[in-house]
Amino acid sequence: MRILLTGATGLIGSALCQRWQHQHQLIGLSRDVGKAQRQSVPGLHWVNNLNDVDFNQLDVVVNLAGEPIAAKRWTATQKERICQSRWQLTEQIAGAILQATTPPQLLINGSAIGFYGRQNPGCIDESFSGFYPDFSHDICARWENLAMRAQTDKTRVCILRTGIVLSDHGGALGRMLPAYRLGLGGKLGDGQQYMSWIHLEDMLGIIDFVLQQTECHGIYNATAPMAVTNQQFSKLLAERLHKPELLPLPAFALRLLFGEMADLLLFGQQVYPKRLLDAGYSFHYNQLRAALAALKL
Repeated sequence: MRILLTGATGLIGSALCQRWQHQHQLIGLSRDVGKAQRQSVPGLHWVNNLNDVDFNQLDVVVNLAGEPIAAKRWTATQKERICQSRWQLTEQIAGAILQATTPPQLLINGSAIGFYGRQNPGCIDESFSGFYPDFSHDICARWENLAMRAQTDKTRVCILRTGIVLSDHGGALGRMLPAYRLGLGGKLGDGQQYMSWIHLEDMLGIIDFVLQQTECHGIYNATAPMAVTNQQFSKLLAERLHKPELLPLPAFALRLLFGEMADLLLFGQQVYPKRLLDAGYSFHYNQLRAALAALKL
C-alpha cells in the first residue's frame, strides 16, 4: 500500500516505520525533512508540504502528528501550539481527501483518552458520553471532529483514543524512569486515579488491525483491557526495576511544578477497549506486570 504518515518521527510513528518499511510504500510529512531523514528508516520518502502529495495516489493516511501534550508547562502559547499542531493539519488532510477524485480508502487518526476528561473509577468504553469538559477533552473533541469530516462512502475513518504508551525508550515512561532508577519513584497524589496504558507492540498491532479489517470504522479505545491505579502502576514499575517505592508526590507539589498540566497526572480514566475486542483484536499484553517485563528497562 502507498501510505502517508504524519508524526513519523514520534514514538509511535517511528516504530510504525520500522514495522512497515518492507511492507508498504511510505511517505512521511515533516517540517524538517533533513532531520527526519537522519532519524527515520532508509527508503522512506519525505515531503514538507501536503501540496507535494497526490491524494489520488494514496491508499491510506495515518495522522499521528501533534505537539507533545505533556512536554512543557501549559502556558497560553503552549496550549495554542498543542491545539493547532493537531487541528490545522487534520483539517488540511480531511480537505485533501474530500477533494480527491480517487481518495485514500482509510484515514487512521490519532486521539487520546483525554477525550473523556477526568473521571471517577468505573469502566469507560467508546459509548460513554459523560465526558468532563477540560482542556484535554477540548483538544481531542475538535481533533476527532475534523478527522471525521473525511468519512464518505469511499473513505472510512478510524480514530484511536490512545492511552499511556509503554515503550523501551521515550514517551511517558521514559520521563518516569530516571526518578525510579534512583529509587525516588512513588505514587502521585493519593494514587487512586486510574492509568489506562498500552504496550507499544499492541499500539502497532491495533493500527495494523484496523488497516486490514475493512469493516472497522469510527472510534476505538487503544488501551489494554486492564487499567491500573497510579499506586499499582508505581508499585509494579519500582518492582520491575528492583528499586524501592519511596517518594510519593503530593497533589500540591505537582501543581507547583506543572500548574494546570498536573491534572493529567492527578485525574485519570479507567478505559476499556470494547470495540477492538468485539472486532476480534487479541492483545499481546493484557496485564501491566507482563508488559513491563517485556520492556528492556
